[in-house]
Amino acid sequence: MNWLAQLPTQRTPWILFTVIVFLLEVTALFFQYKMGLAPCIMCIYQRTAVLGLLSAGIIGSIKPQNKVVRIAAYLTWGVSSVWGYLIAQEHIDMQTTTDPFAFSCEFEPNFPSFLPLHEWIPSFFQATGDCGNIDWQFLGLSMPAWMEIIFGLFASVFFIVISSRLLFKRSV
Repeated sequence: MNWLAQLPTQRTPWILFTVIVFLLEVTALFFQYKMGLAPCIMCIYQRTAVLGLLSAGIIGSIKPQNKVVRIAAYLTWGVSSVWGYLIAQEHIDMQTTTDPFAFSCEFEPNFPSFLPLHEWIPSFFQATGDCGNIDWQFLGLSMPAWMEIIFGLFASVFFIVISSRLLFKRSV
């Protein structure tokens, strides 16, 4: 566990983290532009959470030996992975409910007024799909189900890393 506790202070794990998350974003764009799968509002929110993970990886890569930088990366990682997990869960509920009035899917992302990402970069943040549609499945799981697994893994690794730092290094 001491080995695991040391990983966040090294640049290579953070760069690997960043590359993995970047590939998730590239995959999302492949699904959208090559496979023609239109992202819905919940997909856009999950994409934004993945961008948060990407930011965490970049922050952590800057200077992982610096405690303040690591804490900023940890906070971004933790919030993004948990938020993404919750959004994916809600998306799954939207897709699997039998009550058509239980959930409603907005037409435009609810980004803060000072950060209208869907207006600044519509090709990346504009929602054109329906949240209730299941347009793609792999091994019997829909896109949000896979994202729930992915965000769950990121959150689990986050908690394991933080726990190992606290238990074996007595600091984050």
